[in-house]
Amino acid sequence: MLAACLAAAAAFGGAAVWQHQEARQAEQRAEEARRQADAMARVLAAPDARTASGTVDGDARATVVVSRTEDRAVFLASGLPELPEGRTYQLWFADGGGAMRPAGLLPDDGALVMDGPVGTATGMGISVEPAGGSAEPTTDPLAVMELPS
Repeated sequence: MLAACLAAAAAFGGAAVWQHQEARQAEQRAEEARRQADAMARVLAAPDARTASGTVDGDARATVVVSRTEDRAVFLASGLPELPEGRTYQLWFADGGGAMRPAGLLPDDGALVMDGPVGTATGMGISVEPAGGSAEPTTDPLAVMELPS
């Protein structure tokens, strides 16, 4: 009887720890979403926000919004095809001379405050990369867009 009670208590304790970890991870995801939304709102509402739009791989649409005073850019896409398992869309800043630097992995909703400062970037690109991204593009870009000045 005592062994059964101890086993039940251990199982309950394990479930409580698991629930606490899940709740903490949900809080962290919600906080990251709030940070992204705040950063996106700052760029979109900036007095110097400028946009450029185009197509990606045929039918998909993309827009990039740049604020030089915020030194940030927001990328928005719709209609991108779902990728096979193990692949992701990755964004890049084009710094001139053919140099591309990683600017983030596009989430499923197609909206991202691009990672890092815009700096002297004159363009941006999107490519399909292995899950987790790459340090440099491993495939031809699906689209390259000039950043608005």
